[in-house]
Amino acid sequence: MAEPQPDSVHEGASTPPAPTGTAEDRKAAAALSSLDAHDDESSTKKDVDAEALGQAMKNLGVGDKKEHEGNKVVPKKAVKIDAGDVSLLIEQLELTKVKATELLKANDGDAVKAMTAFVTASA
Repeated sequence: MAEPQPDSVHEGASTPPAPTGTAEDRKAAAALSSLDAHDDESSTKKDVDAEALGQAMKNLGVGDKKEHEGNKVVPKKAVKIDAGDVSLLIEQLELTKVKATELLKANDGDAVKAMTAFVTASA
């Protein structure tokens, strides 16, 4: 048997009742309801949003394989990392797998150079 519903709830209502929580709850509800809204100008807004998103990702360096050094843009080179070298760094230097992989990539996949760089930077 179904629970009795409050008087403010109407079956088949297209809009939810106004939220009665905090300001954050109201903002979240407004954002969710704007997703359901259908505008005729939505195509131009989507174009602007896509352009803004692309520009923001370009500024962050996300989506392209380039690394920013100062004002120069240097393309990242592909470095093959051996799993044995990663496990060696994990065991000997007590690093996480991610840190060991990053250290090896920064040192062209050479475990000896990576360990030397780690010890030198730590000292």
